[in-house]
Amino acid sequence: MISTFLSIIFVYVFIVLGYTAKRIFKNDMSTKTLTLMSVYFLQPFVTVWGFSTARLHMEHLYVPMLYLAIILSLLLPTMFLGKLIFTDIKNRAIFSIAGFVGNTGNIGIPLGIALFGEQSVIFTTLINIANVFVVYVLGVYIYSRGSFSIKDSLFNIIKIPIIPASIVAILLNINHITFSPPIEEFFKMGAYAGIVLQLFLLGTFLQGIRIRELHPRLFIATMSQKFIIVPAATALILSLTDLPLFVQGVIFMEMMTPLAVANINLASLYDCRPKDVTTLILLSTLFFIPLLFVLSTIIDHAYL
Repeated sequence: MISTFLSIIFVYVFIVLGYTAKRIFKNDMSTKTLTLMSVYFLQPFVTVWGFSTARLHMEHLYVPMLYLAIILSLLLPTMFLGKLIFTDIKNRAIFSIAGFVGNTGNIGIPLGIALFGEQSVIFTTLINIANVFVVYVLGVYIYSRGSFSIKDSLFNIIKIPIIPASIVAILLNINHITFSPPIEEFFKMGAYAGIVLQLFLLGTFLQGIRIRELHPRLFIATMSQKFIIVPAATALILSLTDLPLFVQGVIFMEMMTPLAVANINLASLYDCRPKDVTTLILLSTLFFIPLLFVLSTIIDHAYL
């Protein structure tokens, strides 16, 4: 458990650096510029490199497909519930998708190693890849709908370069095309730069947020969805499968991870209250730390 906390703490040092930079340089540190750099230039590196780290096999593909199925089965009821709870279209958009875009990479992968060992990496990597499609297809559309028409929201999906980059990366993977060491190092450098920039960007948004300004209904609804409804539904759906308990535990853990920094990218890019989204990410991360004890206990007794 100590190694788990250390992994998360050291990763989030970059958040502190981003917060500090924004506090010192204020308006000279443009969050919009950082978002554009991340989404349009560095996130494709993260995707291509991620696909190059693990060879895809048919027996592995069921796990990310089940992960996507769980999200899709909950998404429509959540969107319907959002219409009942919120009259404001931007709050509705945030509630509809934020809880499903979990931090399956920066937190999920090291947490999987800490709880399950290195044999979990193949599964957490594939789930993180599946989460890329959740973020940059469903996430782009729903966050866009907070400010754009249906037509423009669909067009925004096409404009995001990470989607064609993912398709190319999948084709390279399934055709067993590998990179030479210099090219692999090139993509690795870009990927790590993208990950660091994501965390740095979160820090810049944290500077100046006011938790008291967050709408209480949005806070309660999103946290309840993330840490009560989604885990309960996931446990129920997993109990109906024949997957090994070890694999079920990995999926359950990934569904519990706090809100991902990618939510900020999209909320900022499409003017869907990025400050509120940043506050939700911060609070979900803080709530997740004590929940680690509960999560590890559940996994020890139910899945290991």
